[in-house]
Amino acid sequence: MEAMPITDEKKPHVVFLPFPAQSHTKCMLKLARLLHHKGLHITFINTESNHKCLVKHGGSDEVPGFQFKTIPDGHPDDGTEPIKTTEENVSYLLTHFLDDFLGILTGLEVPPTCIICDGFMTFVGTFNAAEKLKIPVILYWTLAACGFMAYYHAKVLFEKGILPFKDKRYLTNGYTDTLIPIPGMEKVRIKDLPKDIFTTKHDDLSLQWIVESARKADIVTHMIIHTFDELEAPLIKEIKSLFPHTFTVGPQQLLLNHITEKEDKKSSFNGHSLWKEEPECLQWLESKELNSVVYVNFGSLAVMSIQDLIEFGWGLVNSNYYFLWIIRTDLVDGKHVVLPQELNDVIKERGFVASWCSQEDVLNHPSIGGFLTHGGWGSVIESLSAGVPMVCRPFLHEQPVNCRQMCQEWGVGMEIEGNVKRDEVEKLVRELMEGIKGKKMRNKAMEWKKAAEIATNSNGSSSLNVEKLAKEITLLSRN
Repeated sequence: MEAMPITDEKKPHVVFLPFPAQSHTKCMLKLARLLHHKGLHITFINTESNHKCLVKHGGSDEVPGFQFKTIPDGHPDDGTEPIKTTEENVSYLLTHFLDDFLGILTGLEVPPTCIICDGFMTFVGTFNAAEKLKIPVILYWTLAACGFMAYYHAKVLFEKGILPFKDKRYLTNGYTDTLIPIPGMEKVRIKDLPKDIFTTKHDDLSLQWIVESARKADIVTHMIIHTFDELEAPLIKEIKSLFPHTFTVGPQQLLLNHITEKEDKKSSFNGHSLWKEEPECLQWLESKELNSVVYVNFGSLAVMSIQDLIEFGWGLVNSNYYFLWIIRTDLVDGKHVVLPQELNDVIKERGFVASWCSQEDVLNHPSIGGFLTHGGWGSVIESLSAGVPMVCRPFLHEQPVNCRQMCQEWGVGMEIEGNVKRDEVEKLVRELMEGIKGKKMRNKAMEWKKAAEIATNSNGSSSLNVEKLAKEITLLSRN
């Protein structure tokens, strides 16, 4: 991709505001890099603790035309890694964010052309600041189109009086198994909608947050979604009928891969991770045969019981396949993980356990044959980009609808439903790696990989959309 020359004295200047979580920050940072490469100036706003982690684990933040600013998040400045929960971060930002954000915006040398705001960062007063300073807002949903539409449909159900549910009977399987008509999506059940909406309380904060976030989509002129047209064509058509100026810009890493090494040095830094990535993971994979390893990672936010973790462990061991297993230090109920000694001993025979890794490098390693995932969108689109089929165990947010689509529409996944049981894990891992369905899924995943590569080539849909987005922002700067 060639950088778009900008000769105007007034350079376009985009302020990026991600939700303070690993996957959101990573996704928005990649788009910021793409727009910076097109000639736009970038100010990227992180919470203080997240930015320290990004610099510590991702590399230098000194890049011409690309600056970082930080807002306080209430985390003690003692050199430790952030341990606050998402709820604690949200609670702090609700109270303190607006004044700090206004201070950053008014203190910038070059006035912002626009704010690209994470679709879930509107609750802290972002629009109040933008309206006060007359800065247009573009919403960026770091989700699939199906994830966005699932959240947006929660607003529709709320306005129809269906949400919150009348009583707890509506939370039983008999009701939540019901198919729900969403334009552009078939075979979606009520239970596939975001887990945050399943409440009987009118004052439920999660439901209010989702509904208000969706309502903001109705008032902006432009939106961005991290997907590609070929993957979700019917749904994107429906979304564009509601929101005509919608840009699909994924998979972003494939777009970044088109930037040459020389150009990359001018417009980026070394990584996007808030956590330390362990290179030993890739070293271990080097000794394994083609398609022989199961990669296991439940993302940055999922939390499970020690019993579920043990069931996953025995299922993986009993499958008799090699596996690379990422176990975050806070994966089990937010506490340090201690596996039974017997399980630990057998894991060492066929498995490699780490606390974090460079996921895209792992998924693209030839030894990886399948991915056991939570179904977070970042993981799903990275797996599709690498042509790797999946077994999915959704936990929270829009993961259920991602899982439903990968299993029912895209043909690349199988779901672990209900309670986690070792026999089911073993059975699905074996099917994934050696079964007839697994082979079909692998072939389908390779088809989606090729489609993603086409979308991100110079004349592909996503590549052209990034170009259009850069030009739209440039036009704003000239008004």
